[in-house]
Amino acid sequence: MATYFAHKSAVIDPGASIGKDSKVWHFSHIMRGSTMGERCNIGQNVVVSPGVVLGNNVKVQNNVSIYEGVTCDDDVFLGPSCVFTNIINPRSAIVRKGQYAQTHVGKGASIGANATIVCGNDIGAYAFIGAGAVVTKAVPPFALFIGNPAQHAGWMSVHGHRLHFDSDGLATCHEGGEGYRLTTDREGVKTVQLEHTESI
Repeated sequence: MATYFAHKSAVIDPGASIGKDSKVWHFSHIMRGSTMGERCNIGQNVVVSPGVVLGNNVKVQNNVSIYEGVTCDDDVFLGPSCVFTNIINPRSAIVRKGQYAQTHVGKGASIGANATIVCGNDIGAYAFIGAGAVVTKAVPPFALFIGNPAQHAGWMSVHGHRLHFDSDGLATCHEGGEGYRLTTDREGVKTVQLEHTESI
């Protein structure tokens, strides 16, 4: 007996794995060989292709196609009509099924409505991709990326709020109370680390 809910219009292929308490809504297609964790919510008109892996509590809004090569960790949010690709140079007349690029979306990351993730560019944990952004390079954990092509525009907390760092490189999320530290390495690369937690 299924431990998940699927609307009568949804298509669940034999060989798809769907975790407990997940929900699959109208006209969505979960294909053979895909894996979905517990408590996921799949909106209307979504395709989850073979080989895709979704962690626990992944929220997929309407009209999203998740193609082979994509892996999402726990607590990922995929906004309405966001787009993944898996071939960098597609041609209709040339078969490149053995050349799918891999894209990994880290724990807690959010991808905004109508954003496009060019394949092979990983999204770090708790990163935030703005609506309509076109991601053409890897996104660090906690980073906010916006625009076309998407550029680094700041840092976000676990709870999804913009972080404002003081002169010591410290910031606190006003909602969750967790603290963050901004560091810069010798090559000028900035990273954010979670310093302490209160409510996560």
